[in-house]
Amino acid sequence: MNIDSIEKLLQQVKEGDVQVEDALKELKKLPFEDIEYAKIDHHRTLRKGFPEVIYCEGKTVEQVGGIAQKLLAHEHANLLATRASKDVYTALKNIDNDAQYFERARIVLIEKEKIKQNEGIILVITAGTSDIPVADEAAVTAAAMGNKVERLYDVGVAGIHRLLAHTELIMKAKVVIVVAGMEGALPSVVGGLVDKPIIAVPTSVGYGASFNGLAALLTMLNSCSSGIGVVNIDNGFGAGYLASLINKC
Repeated sequence: MNIDSIEKLLQQVKEGDVQVEDALKELKKLPFEDIEYAKIDHHRTLRKGFPEVIYCEGKTVEQVGGIAQKLLAHEHANLLATRASKDVYTALKNIDNDAQYFERARIVLIEKEKIKQNEGIILVITAGTSDIPVADEAAVTAAAMGNKVERLYDVGVAGIHRLLAHTELIMKAKVVIVVAGMEGALPSVVGGLVDKPIIAVPTSVGYGASFNGLAALLTMLNSCSSGIGVVNIDNGFGAGYLASLINKC
């Protein structure tokens, strides 16, 4: 659908020949912008409720900057860039002075307007301190999407009393993200305590037999606790995004 088609569709809505609901269905299919090295989805907000996110790893600084300029030119409310280096942050800061860098999460956020907050709390829990970068990626993503986020770090099964000391906080959450490496047992423990959806995130933290997160992933997939969903290894962004969608319900 090109610009002429859009104008025609809008005119049909104005004249009453097309219902608004039908027009929205058509608009949801609307175009991407081809800039040779990327096809930028300018209508993801309409379909998904949040703009396209830039995954920076594997892209040059120039490519990330070019994509960001195109997205910002279309007046998206916020821009989120994940797995971003300091060089990427510097480039985005030069494009838009509102750019913020969350170094542990490796996320750049350009926030043009505050998103209305969802009512529920998303709680992000880690088994250990080494899991915090992945947890922060989840937390920053969820917060950028308009959620109240609480953090509870370093409460793994090696000292379970640390987790149990925060039972009240865990019970308050609407969604719980549990981030763990090593053997990945913590989501199963939390799953046995609460009646809330749990998003388990395996991390690549651990000694040799953890196989860079594969051991934790398999443990989480084989959990005997009900209500646990699992994202990919080190995928804090995916966990934060999914938690936000759940929290909106």
